[in-house]
Amino acid sequence: MSTPRRVIVEADGGSRGNPGPAAYGAVLRDADSGTVLAQRAETIGVATNNVAEYSGLIAGLELVAEHAPGAEVEVRMDSKLVIEQMAGRWKIKHASMKPLAARAKELAPAGVVWTWIPRERNTAADAILNEALDAAKRGGPATAPAAAAGRAVEPSAVPADTGADTGTRNPMVGWRDPLADPPTTLTLVRHGATDNTIAKVFCGTGGSDPGLNDEGRAQAARAAAYVAAEGADVVVSSPLRRCRETAQVVADALGLDVVVDGGLQETEFGEWDGLTFAQVKDRDPVTLDRWLASTAIAPPGGESYDEVFARVQRLQRRLVAAYGGRRVVLVSHVTPIKMFVRLALDAPMPVIHRLELQPASVSTVRIWPDGIATLRAYDVVPPA
Repeated sequence: MSTPRRVIVEADGGSRGNPGPAAYGAVLRDADSGTVLAQRAETIGVATNNVAEYSGLIAGLELVAEHAPGAEVEVRMDSKLVIEQMAGRWKIKHASMKPLAARAKELAPAGVVWTWIPRERNTAADAILNEALDAAKRGGPATAPAAAAGRAVEPSAVPADTGADTGTRNPMVGWRDPLADPPTTLTLVRHGATDNTIAKVFCGTGGSDPGLNDEGRAQAARAAAYVAAEGADVVVSSPLRRCRETAQVVADALGLDVVVDGGLQETEFGEWDGLTFAQVKDRDPVTLDRWLASTAIAPPGGESYDEVFARVQRLQRRLVAAYGGRRVVLVSHVTPIKMFVRLALDAPMPVIHRLELQPASVSTVRIWPDGIATLRAYDVVPPA
């Protein structure tokens, strides 16, 4: 087969947990015929979505060097962050991204066209990375099969989480007997205060990852005593430092270990991380207005509230499956806790803007065996 003059790289990366088990997928196509020249997918251990996406880009550019040296290249990805950073329009702020971006720039031929595409147009790369993740979960090879040269690759069907409830649902929760029909109780603890909490800056997943300050540690101790009085079976924490520190205080009071789950991490605020609301309004007023008007809009390089809600919804199902009928303490952040409350109330998304949540406050949600959820307490601040 002759070397094509123009090729397209379709690359993607994904993490089931963010951070969690992660993989990348890359597909190399002849730009004129659409024929798949090569593809590559592989798991990369525990990593974030951004690391997986950069890994997919690097794999795609390596395929170019192997199969189409000298060709004109267009890279297509659904990661706005990676595309904008590689195009030089956005700065690379996070240390973990810099070596990956440097490697990608080293591999990229001169004149690469960087194109962002919607997720639904990146199905081939997405499919093979999910094949690799599924294979690794089953104990098989953590790679997807390579494409035969000159043949098209159809994306595999990845089963969707429909969220369908089954069984008889009784909304009359006041008549239920928790002893005869025990619910799964989620005790939602917001982390204690950090200096960023006091400064009221956007502080999400990709920023400085601050720890608790003195007041935050005192708040965590009060929350721990409050939660310990009720008892619990499991303590699960966001991977971010402020939550892990709070969770450890709670776990020590309960005599338990801390389980870390990326599903509990805060919203990824992207380019806004570390800025105050006023600073964002001054620098990016148009995007800020769109973000305030729609939960489907994400900060540049960040995560939308709709995406956070979907993440929390998946996490809640996993928690119920793993700890059904038990008391689970979840140490998390403002946005995920609000999403758990929204789920319990079956409320429309705008309700999250009407909820206030104080540092180290405690909220409680019950999820009954038939899927009905109830809000038992919200934003309780343990006394000093």
